[in-house]
Amino acid sequence: MSKTDYTSIRVTKKVKESLQKYVEECYDDLSINSMLKVHIENLNDGHVRFPKYGMYECPESRKQKMRSSINNKSIKKSANNLSLTGSLPSDPYTRTESDTMGEMEVPKSALWGASTQRAVLNFPISGIPMSRSFIRALGYIKAGAAAANAELGIIDNQMKEVIISASLSVAEGKYDEHFPVDVFQTGSGTSTNMNANEVIATISSEQSGLKIHPNDHVNQGQSSNDVIPSALHLSALIEIEESLCPSLLNLQTSLNQKSEEFMSVIKTGRTHLMDATPIRLGQEFVGYAGLIERSLDRLLLAKDELSLLALGGTAVGTGVNTKVKFSELACQYISKFSGIDVYETDNHFLAQSSLDGALTTSGVLRGLAVSLQKIANDIRLMGSGPRSGIAELSLPAVQPGSSIMPGKVNPVIPEAIIQASSQVIACDTALVQSGQGGYFELNTMLPFAAHNLLQAVSLLSSSVEVFATKCIDGLEATNKGPELLMSGLMLATTLAPVIGYEKAAKIAKEAHKSGQTVLETSLDLTDLSEEELIEILNPEKMVKPSD
Repeated sequence: MSKTDYTSIRVTKKVKESLQKYVEECYDDLSINSMLKVHIENLNDGHVRFPKYGMYECPESRKQKMRSSINNKSIKKSANNLSLTGSLPSDPYTRTESDTMGEMEVPKSALWGASTQRAVLNFPISGIPMSRSFIRALGYIKAGAAAANAELGIIDNQMKEVIISASLSVAEGKYDEHFPVDVFQTGSGTSTNMNANEVIATISSEQSGLKIHPNDHVNQGQSSNDVIPSALHLSALIEIEESLCPSLLNLQTSLNQKSEEFMSVIKTGRTHLMDATPIRLGQEFVGYAGLIERSLDRLLLAKDELSLLALGGTAVGTGVNTKVKFSELACQYISKFSGIDVYETDNHFLAQSSLDGALTTSGVLRGLAVSLQKIANDIRLMGSGPRSGIAELSLPAVQPGSSIMPGKVNPVIPEAIIQASSQVIACDTALVQSGQGGYFELNTMLPFAAHNLLQAVSLLSSSVEVFATKCIDGLEATNKGPELLMSGLMLATTLAPVIGYEKAAKIAKEAHKSGQTVLETSLDLTDLSEEELIEILNPEKMVKPSD
């Protein structure tokens, strides 16, 4: 800075010493400390120089203003973010709960206890709770566990009935607001498991008058380390069974219908984005339908892996603190309550220490996402135009395409599908990272893995349904494809077996140079008659192998 950038004031020795002390006390951690000290210590004639501009002009007022701004922002964030306070809306009152760590104040209307409250306060990270489908799966697991424990004589029938009733209410979504724990939490998902235990215990106790304990009764024979991976499998399995597979079947049906409708339309095929030999538009859609069919086949294999639950392994896979028959019985009851067949894993150590089944499933979902991108890109390219593009397909006009260009209509549905599919691929990358969190007897990225796997399934289910109903079903073939075909140069391909490759290539090049059709050029450069050439160059014969 130049001298003109500073303001100078005359001070006494006492004022100078005060300024020095102020700088040392208030700005120990700031880079401006040394700068101010230099200005103060290098006095001439009892003057102190301060920069006229910027942050040093009024340090005390700036400090107060900054603190006030931070405090206001913190208050606003807390008021708008459930995860920061753990408070339910319109609930200023608390009650005292306790766990093995001591007492904890919990919102009075909350059904959770001290363990959940600690998690709420510990993990104010994303504001994203575990998904509805995951909580649903937890409800079924807790109901199945209670039924199994009763059959084994560990809890009585009255306790069983109230725990099952409360658990199924949780599964039905009646208490979702009481599951506030953030996705980004302890890697085992213990906080979410305890959240379920506490909520179910509270509901059971209030409805029955019995004293239901979250650990001793609701979590009997279980550990977070086998419950959470089981809930991951079950929730994904339910979503695939109930949402994704039906949506895929609808899309496959739509594509098959279009393949039949478009089978009479012969157009130019393309490789490398360049003209190739003719193809039926319907044949292209046969390929698209095949991609969806193969994805469904792979999902069936993935479902087999997801149907194996870790439940019964407890802490490290050994089954300590549970009965031999517990897992088998619990899985039978979970199947009954959920309507989805699940079974005890044949390898508890694998099931709890890895994400093998989830990774297999995620790989299938990633492959499906790539297939959807291929279909969507093809359709948007064939629909490009309407006058300056390929324009072989007419896409449904679902909304205006431009804020500045009147009458413009864009392929918005395929574009949305491409974006959603990209997010699914990102979820798979996250799953791969999660799979690397398996150390010794436990994977410690289970909530994150569940979040991404379920997000992928949900995105695909919705995308596929939208793609089928708002795009594929409304596609129409134009006359552009057949018109472009007759001027195509690759019709010369069928000349090669008759006149040789080199002469056929010469005809294609000459036709391109002159602007003539392959037929017209062939009449000039071969001894073949027009009737012979028409027969040889017939596109109908080019869309299948010769006899």
